[in-house]
Amino acid sequence: MTEPRIAIIGGGLSGLAVATHLRLLAGDSGRGANVTVLESSDRVGGVIHTERIVSESGEEFIVDHGADMFAMKPPAAIELCQRLGVADRLLRPNPEGRGAMIARGNGLIPIPEGFVLMRPTKIGSMLTTPLLSPAGKLRLLAERFVKPRDMSVHDESVGSFVRRRLGRECLDNIVAPLVAGIYTADVDRLSMAATMKPIWDMEASDGSLAKATMRRVRSGEDSTERGSSGARYEQFRAFPGGMIELIETLQNKIGREHIVTRTPVDRLRRRGDAFQLESAARPELANESFDRVVLTTPASVTAALVEDLQATLDDESQRDAAETLAKCLREIPYASTAIVVMAIPRELIARMPKTFGIVVPPREKRSILAASFASEKYAGRAPKDHVIVRSFVGGMLQPELLKKEDSAIVQIVAKELADLIGLQHPGDVEQRAAFVKVVRWNRSMPQYEVGHLERVAAIKSAIDKLPGVDIMTNAIGGVGISPVIGAAERTARRVYDGLGEVSKVPTEA
Repeated sequence: MTEPRIAIIGGGLSGLAVATHLRLLAGDSGRGANVTVLESSDRVGGVIHTERIVSESGEEFIVDHGADMFAMKPPAAIELCQRLGVADRLLRPNPEGRGAMIARGNGLIPIPEGFVLMRPTKIGSMLTTPLLSPAGKLRLLAERFVKPRDMSVHDESVGSFVRRRLGRECLDNIVAPLVAGIYTADVDRLSMAATMKPIWDMEASDGSLAKATMRRVRSGEDSTERGSSGARYEQFRAFPGGMIELIETLQNKIGREHIVTRTPVDRLRRRGDAFQLESAARPELANESFDRVVLTTPASVTAALVEDLQATLDDESQRDAAETLAKCLREIPYASTAIVVMAIPRELIARMPKTFGIVVPPREKRSILAASFASEKYAGRAPKDHVIVRSFVGGMLQPELLKKEDSAIVQIVAKELADLIGLQHPGDVEQRAAFVKVVRWNRSMPQYEVGHLERVAAIKSAIDKLPGVDIMTNAIGGVGISPVIGAAERTARRVYDGLGEVSKVPTEA
């Protein structure tokens, strides 16, 4: 019998990771599966992309357009790298500069040592930081006496949680910029249960974050956190040639002959026990049939395909499930962002921070959400006499900024970098830098707002009622490379186990 055919719609990290894990499962079990990845654009990888730029003077720069590293916790990404034989290529962050600073006026203040997202693991550093007033420090110390939430409360915004437990100053001056740097989100809409579940659960299990932290310090669980400021950089890894190396590794494992680009799927239909796909860019696709379909596209695109599928379903309960699924997917909001990348001569930065990046509190009323010094984090990104600065703008709080032309955004960012790090001649930055470019990611960051987990539960319940259809997208859960790869592995296992008796003949993967 022929191998069961699986169509994966979407060639971003989600789709490639699902396809890779399917290949690994097939190789482990000896039961084959014919996997085809269909991508609408002219390349795969989605927001993960790396560009090698050679300046007019012949200097080479490695520029990541999206994520430039991945976390080792959860371990899904590092474990996949190990299985694919590329873990020995991974780089550790440079030992100097592991930390971040917070903007205050035209200056920068280090994040207190041991403070990770919203949990201080070293009280001494919190008592000496200028980021909090004496009253703010007393409020932080009082956290252990704050009554835990009622256990009937199943979700709360990050802003509400931090104000309630740590105080308004800690939220405004420290937590809000750190969270905005990760999620480009509004902390008063972002779900605590969906984005910070380990900390959310600490309140329930220990009564306070201070008590939970004391328990973790005694057990040694917080050893890494106590030496970190903001991001736990020791737990991150990157590839020498940028994150595109991960995408290329996944492509090679899948088999590039199984990946089809420039093929947006316009229609999804059920025909008997199989699925039919239609694409105006590739009419011959309509002549093929697939036993299973995995949708890894953004929520709105997935919703449109599900709505199209609904019309071809005979079972009323399945049609209802498809309707619910599409509705829930369309309710997930997305944020847009832009990254202004500049390769600046080091001599033009008067106050180069000794950290990997800076974050900017919303209360500072600036356009920059955060800036990272990519060439400082990992060796080989730029010549030593240049610094690659990646500045992030837009997000949920400032979407109007992205309506401006690239040149206008560059000038805004340059002027703010002049304030924050002493960039010289900001008005001439495009002439003085080795290069300047603006990378736009429109509607690329799903927002896990309060109530998100209830919506996810409804989505998963609906999917369970649609045989042969699976959804794998970071709109449901998993911001970050490692969480996405972990979710992709679970999806691949569910898909592979669901192939059932489609093919009983063992074949090569």
